[in-house]
Amino acid sequence: MNLTQLLHDLWCDYTKRTPSAAKIQQLFNETFGAFKNDHIAIRTFNITEVAIDIIAKPFLELGYVEKDSYYFSQKKLNAKHYEHPTNPDAPLLFISEIVLENFSEKTQHLIRELMYEVNEDSPLITQGRTWPVSYAIYLKLLQESEYIAWLYVNGFCVNHFTVAINSIDSTPSLQKVNNYLKEQGFQLNNSGGEIKGNPAVKLEQSSILADMLTINFNEGNYQTTSCYYEFAYRHLNLDGTVFKGFITESADKIFESTDLALMNS
Repeated sequence: MNLTQLLHDLWCDYTKRTPSAAKIQQLFNETFGAFKNDHIAIRTFNITEVAIDIIAKPFLELGYVEKDSYYFSQKKLNAKHYEHPTNPDAPLLFISEIVLENFSEKTQHLIRELMYEVNEDSPLITQGRTWPVSYAIYLKLLQESEYIAWLYVNGFCVNHFTVAINSIDSTPSLQKVNNYLKEQGFQLNNSGGEIKGNPAVKLEQSSILADMLTINFNEGNYQTTSCYYEFAYRHLNLDGTVFKGFITESADKIFESTDLALMNS
């Protein structure tokens, strides 16, 4: 499989879970013109069989290289970002993993047991969720970690795609983009402010709140959060190149776009 096909397949799966993204893509094409994808983000657990390096494997085989690593102390996450050195149209890749040792033994045991259901014969990112889910367990996990609860329900998939605002010919400000989204009826993640970051740190980000998805739990059908769409404006480094990294303080708040609590705020 080549990179174009992989990204296409991931986008198709993502928009099934996140119909708002497909609507926004169409609206942006009509209003602002064509644009590129800045980065995709994926979530996982720090278990050897499904850790960051395993998730990244199909991308590494297609030419991506590791560029930087991050730690999120509040949410107890490790993360790495990857770039494709020869393909300027290839989006950046951001993969995070929750450090399970920071949570209860019961939660650790549950997640490790579930990972026995994972099929190692195909890339994890294409598998989605391979285990049945209980709504009662989901609610208990939600008390410990929204990230773990989200992964328990959604499995391995792209958590978000990202509009590269810089790639739009008219290059609107992120504030203008946010205003436009609100005019169109989309709800923004306002944790830490609608815009995370600033020109001083070379990156500004915003996102809509995740779509709601009906999940067939063992106890019946219930709605939970799925995925969201992000928007990134990258500023220039002192040498004139575009900043391609990530800011932990900003990403920490972007993570909350899947938090059920924000849906009701």
